[in-house]
Amino acid sequence: MHTVFLQSPIGMIEIVGNIEGVSSILFKDDDSLVISENIPKELIDVVTQLQEYFDGKRSTFNVKISPKGTNFQKRVWNELLNIPFGQTLNYKQIANNLGDPKVIRAAASANGKNPISIIIPCHRVIGSDGSLTGYAGGLHRKKWLLEHENPSQQQSLF
Repeated sequence: MHTVFLQSPIGMIEIVGNIEGVSSILFKDDDSLVISENIPKELIDVVTQLQEYFDGKRSTFNVKISPKGTNFQKRVWNELLNIPFGQTLNYKQIANNLGDPKVIRAAASANGKNPISIIIPCHRVIGSDGSLTGYAGGLHRKKWLLEHENPSQQQSLF
């Protein structure tokens, strides 16, 4: 496994992966971390695509991902990949899309355990009343990501 650190407009990001794909992209609130200068070849594409995303030049990602989780978590994360850039869904819609409206809490839990922030867009899931709900990277980052992806529509949420 290789690990690199990327500075983003909303904080330091730790990217972990290998030849099999990216296994995690997580925000880190640690002032001692240093931006990686030498990027392993296995992570060059993901670093480049994340930089393009933050620069407003990319709305989709095409890197190999390899998240670790249960089969149900992976089903939820695959469902999250279907949420278009600049749009949101709520937890009830995610559960319905999975074929069982009763799994709403389990889907919310899986959403919160997403190890690949931004690429698996768990930030695009909001409360059924349109409110921002929990985000492992912090609600300030979720707000920023939603505004970054759709500034005109998201302003009404806050």
